[in-house]
Amino acid sequence: MIAMKQSVWIPTQEQIELSRLYAFMKKLGFDNWDDFYQYSTRDVSRFWGDVVEDMNMVWNKPYRQVLQLDEGNAFPRWFVEGEINVTLNCLDVYVENPQMRNQLALIWEGEDGKSIKYTYRDLWYEVNRFAKLLLQLGVEPSDRVMIYLPMIAENVISLLAIARIGAIAVPCFSGYKSVALQYRIKDSGAKIVITADGFWRRGKLIHMKEEADKAIENTTIEKVIVVKKLGCYIEKNEDKDIFWDTPVDQLPPAVPHLTHADDPFMILYTSGTTSKPKGTVHTHAGFPIKAGFDAGYAMNVGVGDILFWSTDMGWMMGPWMVFGALMNGSTMLLYEGTPDYPTPDRLWSIVEKYGVSHLGVSPTIVRSLMKHGESWITTYDISSLRVFGSTGEPWTEDSWLWLFEQVGKKQVPIFNFAGGTEISGGILANVLIKPQVPCGFNSVLPGMEVDVFDPSGNSIDQTIGELVIRQPWVGMTRGIWNNKDRYLQSYWGRWKDIWVHGDWVSREDGQWFTHGRSDDTIKIGGARLGPAELESILIRHHAVLEACAIGVPHPEKGESVICFVILHHISDIQDSVKLEIELADFVADKMGKVFRPKAVLVVSDLPKSKNGKILRGVVKSVYLGEGLGEYASLENSKGVEAIKRSLKSI
Repeated sequence: MIAMKQSVWIPTQEQIELSRLYAFMKKLGFDNWDDFYQYSTRDVSRFWGDVVEDMNMVWNKPYRQVLQLDEGNAFPRWFVEGEINVTLNCLDVYVENPQMRNQLALIWEGEDGKSIKYTYRDLWYEVNRFAKLLLQLGVEPSDRVMIYLPMIAENVISLLAIARIGAIAVPCFSGYKSVALQYRIKDSGAKIVITADGFWRRGKLIHMKEEADKAIENTTIEKVIVVKKLGCYIEKNEDKDIFWDTPVDQLPPAVPHLTHADDPFMILYTSGTTSKPKGTVHTHAGFPIKAGFDAGYAMNVGVGDILFWSTDMGWMMGPWMVFGALMNGSTMLLYEGTPDYPTPDRLWSIVEKYGVSHLGVSPTIVRSLMKHGESWITTYDISSLRVFGSTGEPWTEDSWLWLFEQVGKKQVPIFNFAGGTEISGGILANVLIKPQVPCGFNSVLPGMEVDVFDPSGNSIDQTIGELVIRQPWVGMTRGIWNNKDRYLQSYWGRWKDIWVHGDWVSREDGQWFTHGRSDDTIKIGGARLGPAELESILIRHHAVLEACAIGVPHPEKGESVICFVILHHISDIQDSVKLEIELADFVADKMGKVFRPKAVLVVSDLPKSKNGKILRGVVKSVYLGEGLGEYASLENSKGVEAIKRSLKSI
């Protein structure tokens, strides 16, 4: 039984009536939230049609039908025969409006404190200029273009320019090393990489171009576009490299390519647990509409607001912030550095400096700031804040309450938001017209028919079960890039026409709570990482035969990584401690410092199933000292005993 929690934030009637979500409900004839939600799932086709009409979406060609399910729930077709280009709705509609063209669209601040501001017209101009450069380089509709950049304005400009010409963007985490990048290049078949000479991270120079050069070896990459971010020396490849500021003919502007509603504009990679990362495919009338709805209606982001989510463009919340802001005529704020550098007040200084109204942070960030106390906050005027956003991992009650009580003074609601890369936004949320309890979600988002299943597929309440979705939604990934079978197996293989999301959740008296992944995905500071990707790195080391990676609780990051390895010839190893450190560094070198394991432990065996699959759940249970449950019969197995012996050495 999940303990009942008391509401700690209750919206006033004035706050409810001033929200865009309430206005939308009233427009459709609803006063009661529950009735409105039931309407949104009773006929999802009608609901999402009402949404795009209320959002005033501009179509190059009107759609004939909102939803077609000829191929079942796994392959819906949205806005059938409609033609739309997302950049038309993010830029052109505002530039053509005299009251909007000079509104701020984007603010960027670097770790060194420098900043740049772009109006909607400025951003439109830069997107058109870069779109012309891509066309000049021979980029054609459906070509894939990888974005490997820090959180700078060029990242957003690239994403929009790629979409404008009908190509497909592949955003990547700025902290990745060459091996992680190369997999994504090869899997997507990318033609161009956009990168930078480098950037500063906690006062340290990060050389991105060097990693990009290593990543493109033996791949399909034809050109590397380099942003001279720092002006530092780079080794230029005359055959491939071209600089961002290469002159182009800017007139006339690049006309948005006539893309169909279900044409892809972006591939976002999300980590799998038993295989390589999955390239989720997102469309012009999918991701932007879902992100725009979640931000504009559920989080109440609108014209004049400043949305700042501390994230990276390689994670879902990066593009979500872009479209959540631009689809609603608001301003996004990009910050290149970390929220506690050079001092723990950096985040609050940014909020005061720019008047941030909607601030998105992960529980990990809050825990890291919480340890420094409130004195770093009180010197700043953060009264502009109206909403906190949160996603990426479950909260602890003390950190949730610290943000709500000490930072927000019990006046700023926390828009808790749970979804995923495959969703284009959220499944569960704390909508701002209902009371909130610590760590929970007060609703399923409209248009998402969600349930909790037990192992037999029965709907359950009051206990933890599998989060599932019963109907398709706008923003649902169109599939996994070039891998239909893996898509069906990953999300649709357990119960017929039911999406299995991979999260443990519970619901009680209208409140929802998340309890971590039901698969093996590791979450480090809100970033999702598949253990298979780490394991594939480890077994590339000449000494390693097999590897197992697990995520274990960490007081600040949410989880940290522990790896276990079996060696080819353990008798050849003179110093196992030295090797374990070497292997941890090996992972960091190939994947990025953020993914460096907390420990790598050499073992003689690993617990496995009858078909030879390593049982990560058993490894994790042994490491944490928990019972083995259904695997109790393995108590005396060689693999379990090997894990136990390795733990005695730490």
